[in-house]
Amino acid sequence: MCRLVITVALAAAAVACGNHAPPASASPQWCPDIPGHVTECGVLTRPLVDGKPELGTVDVGYALVRHNGDNASAAGTLMANPGGPGVPTIAYGTDVAATTESLLADYDVLLIDPRGTGVSTPLDCGVDELAFEVGTREFQRSTVARCAERLGPRAAGYTSAATADDFDSVRDHLGIDRVIGYGSSYGTYLMTVYAQRHPERVQSVVLAGAYPLHFDPLQRPNAEAVDLTLRRICERSHACDGEVAVSDLRTVTTRLRATPITVGQILMTEGEFGNLVFEGATSDVGSDPAEMTPLGRLPAALHAAAHGDDAALRAVLSDIAAADRDSDDNDDLYVAVACSDYLTLWSPGADTATRDAEYHRALAASGELGSFSGQGFAEAQHDGGDVCIRWPGTPHHQRPDEAREPLPGVPVLVLSGDLDAITPDANGRLASLQYPRSTFVEVPNLGHTPDNEPSGCVAGVIEKFLRTGTTGSSTECLDHIPPIKVEPVH
Repeated sequence: MCRLVITVALAAAAVACGNHAPPASASPQWCPDIPGHVTECGVLTRPLVDGKPELGTVDVGYALVRHNGDNASAAGTLMANPGGPGVPTIAYGTDVAATTESLLADYDVLLIDPRGTGVSTPLDCGVDELAFEVGTREFQRSTVARCAERLGPRAAGYTSAATADDFDSVRDHLGIDRVIGYGSSYGTYLMTVYAQRHPERVQSVVLAGAYPLHFDPLQRPNAEAVDLTLRRICERSHACDGEVAVSDLRTVTTRLRATPITVGQILMTEGEFGNLVFEGATSDVGSDPAEMTPLGRLPAALHAAAHGDDAALRAVLSDIAAADRDSDDNDDLYVAVACSDYLTLWSPGADTATRDAEYHRALAASGELGSFSGQGFAEAQHDGGDVCIRWPGTPHHQRPDEAREPLPGVPVLVLSGDLDAITPDANGRLASLQYPRSTFVEVPNLGHTPDNEPSGCVAGVIEKFLRTGTTGSSTECLDHIPPIKVEPVH
């Protein structure tokens, strides 16, 4: 049955930060139309840095999508974030979460653009997304340094903690008692920071494609996940030999370390190759079982390249790079949050020479990372390695991994795709262990992130969990998720 779409603005008065929601006649142009649902939109103005009014403010835009069932009160409010850092939320509507019609009948969905993205005062510190993604490592380091210089003391305003506090101000503004934190990718980190800072406001948590607050700054699990993913797709498809695929990968990384190749305008070093393979190739895998993905083409391309023919590998890498260009991420915020919040291989308060020395000592002690050299995989990380080595430390800033507040004892569901090298299942298990009451679910044949699964199986697992606090028999459908297509290796 079709319903009339009504989009209104929040008319109730609110006092958070001295703001009032706009009248219904002033519904923002960006307020999304969600078929069959009333959507209430507004903007809060928040301090950029608490206690420092001289640094200015940021506007934080939100859209509350109301449930459309018969119950007057919602069973809960999903507060969703699709990742990044730097991905807007409102423009995606309810698609940011794996929701069903029956779930949306009973649950509200709160969409908030994190500060620096979308309609929430977009950040611009001079990071050109395409140039940053494909530029040399020195270019990336210099870009980060220029961003920090442009921001100056305002950099302290672009942290996960500040965003989490914005979200809580919106929650309070709307009179919502507790929220269900729903995060994908970086959103799993952000929702854990929210739960850490506002535990009494959390009803439950769903994390899809998760990693812990205290993760390995070498990102060894990510490197090892590339090998594991090749073994898994070969074993399940019977199109290749997993050990041969990993051996071919080692041959290619060794060659690129000594002699990079060019793919279009990209200099394909070991680091750039590693980034496209561990990030690009495992993104969105399994969302269309009928599709031949770059990951499915990779074993055959690696085998040909290991025997001197790079044509197929160039084509795969070109396709991955082209897909990356279609994103609407704000890389300025990506840089600012990652460099402020993530663990580093050097002391943040140290001078440049000391940082360099500590970084290179850590790499020297790392050995190989999966099929990559320590240096090569460090340079594969656009939010790790030494990309932030020139980012100045913020005085008195506490990284999320340094906080000691206990996480709430609410039901938590953590889902990991077993073909994901961005947030591999090893990190998902660690993320689950952070919480006293968590359920970990590994989703076969899915990459980053597993809530992209198209049959409705994962959405059903999530709905069962939200309604009951357990997954029960809902996970039985996971056994029927088909393997991805893999090009045969001859």
